[in-house]
Amino acid sequence: MRGVSIPTPVADELRVGVGRASLGVDLVFRASTVTSAFATSPLKLLTPRSRGTSVWAYTSSFGGGLVAGDQTRLDIRLGAGTRCFVGTQASSKIYRNPGRRPCGHTTQARLAPDSLLVFAPDPVQAFAQSIYVQRQEFELAPGAGLALVDWLTSGRAACGERWAFDQFQSRNEVSTSADSTLDATRVNPKCVFLDSLKLDSGPGNLAPFQHMGRFNCLAMLLLVGPPLREAAARLLAELSAQPVTRRASLIGSVSPVHDGALLRIAGEDVEAVGRELHRHLACLSDLLGDDPWASKW
Repeated sequence: MRGVSIPTPVADELRVGVGRASLGVDLVFRASTVTSAFATSPLKLLTPRSRGTSVWAYTSSFGGGLVAGDQTRLDIRLGAGTRCFVGTQASSKIYRNPGRRPCGHTTQARLAPDSLLVFAPDPVQAFAQSIYVQRQEFELAPGAGLALVDWLTSGRAACGERWAFDQFQSRNEVSTSADSTLDATRVNPKCVFLDSLKLDSGPGNLAPFQHMGRFNCLAMLLLVGPPLREAAARLLAELSAQPVTRRASLIGSVSPVHDGALLRIAGEDVEAVGRELHRHLACLSDLLGDDPWASKW
């Protein structure tokens, strides 16, 4: 009798291009240390600095980006008192998706008391006819801190593709919990920050390029938690005092949020936005023990 193929959850994940990665960091002999790390294709996880004042980890993917049907997920767990930087090897490229198959990425991070996560990936670069949905959730125990960078380029502007993707969605949620154990079975924590962006070129919507005008990059920097209070205060003071320049190639606005500050940037040039982000993130080098952006931006 001819064999019959029976679908399984694992087979289904391989068929649709599901990639998973997990990173666990704990304090070992007073040093932040990677205690668990793994990844499955098409996602890759690199940990060039696995122990020290802070752990450094970078995500990447085979082919340099996501194709139609790819769904990736990153789970991060920081133990009490640890410090961690998470970035990407390069911009996250989202390739064309004429078949409109689901394509996206999910990040879920849990920060134990007095830990610090600097989550600063390179920008998402969505090609023409691409579809991308991103959801990122961060749960902070008492005393934990989060620096979050989320940014998007107009696509392959040099090739004439400006805001030519079909759809882009990004949702960032930060919550706090009074429970220092971060037990997944307890009552849901309190949401203290929620940001959602959707750009859609479908019927009934203005094309994204009509919204963006001369700008080719949008960025957000969020600083939250006791470890980053001084940095957030400096950010609020500096940006609040800056004058508004007519037709500036780079504009920014800052506002206070729960126990921190939120910076939004729009720029004509992606590199200029990167330099501005690094300028505001440079003060975190002391907390991380070194500057992870020194050889990048």
